[in-house]
Amino acid sequence: MKRIILSLLIISFFAIQPAHAYWIWTPKSGKWVNPKNLPKDNPKEQFVYAKSFFENNKYEEAKREFRKLLKAYPKSAEAAESQYYLGLAEEQQGKLYEAFQAYQMVIDKYPFSERIQEIIEKEYKIAERFMSGEKRKALGIDLPVDNPAIEIFGKVVENSTYGPLASKAQYKLGLVLKGLMRYYEAEEEFNKVVSRYPDSEWSAAAKFQIASCRASLSKGFAYDQGSAQEAKEKFQEFVKEHPDAVLSLDAEKNISQIREKEAEASYNTALFYEKQKAFDSAKIYYNTIVNDYAQSPWAAQAAARLQLMEQKNEKKN
Repeated sequence: MKRIILSLLIISFFAIQPAHAYWIWTPKSGKWVNPKNLPKDNPKEQFVYAKSFFENNKYEEAKREFRKLLKAYPKSAEAAESQYYLGLAEEQQGKLYEAFQAYQMVIDKYPFSERIQEIIEKEYKIAERFMSGEKRKALGIDLPVDNPAIEIFGKVVENSTYGPLASKAQYKLGLVLKGLMRYYEAEEEFNKVVSRYPDSEWSAAAKFQIASCRASLSKGFAYDQGSAQEAKEKFQEFVKEHPDAVLSLDAEKNISQIREKEAEASYNTALFYEKQKAFDSAKIYYNTIVNDYAQSPWAAQAAARLQLMEQKNEKKN
């Protein structure tokens, strides 16, 4: 009987053994753990192991191993580098927004990393790719509203307010917002270029864009004379300060377009007064068009209306 019991125990032992072949007991956690999920014995070994996957273009495996290191050895010297390589792996897979998030984590958690300037440059390039209309490949992450370039250019400026890319990123942030027709926000960002980086190569261009935003605001459903006047003044100021700039030609074209709109608005006002038989007021507006907008097609029409009004007046008398 004892032999039978002993035999059963031995059989039971060998029957149970395979179930635990891939699991080990860890006193620290008090749990059974699959060795496959454990990091190497030290962060250096784990980093080398994770990097070997990256170098062989096995990016999912590399990300898994770098994350193990970050979880097990968050304060190690290799942690910052692992976070950086997570960004590289995401970028290699075409997951641009995830790459930005991984890079930004280095700046946020490891601000003394030697990679900071390199990371800022990478973030800037990612923002430019989004600005040009490039889409992300991966699904499952809610992206910032409208265009991720808004957030990323903003972070580039925040990460290095007076760094080599700051003024350029600030300017392009304004361009993205302007492209989305968010003119007030765009103007605010362009104003930051002028106020923070007055000596940068982007300052003059920002002044032009401020005037352009004002002009765009004047082209709404109802002609906004106030915004148009402000735009014209800003364009005139730009031409005066930068007469030789390439953008000055565009500024002068914008000034001509705004003047054309002003003449049209004055003509419509004059026509309204004429229909209301307020002839004196109508004459004032028609004469203003003839005298101040002589090169405009509206000047000829205004002159014709003045002549017609004079003829009607003579008939009455």
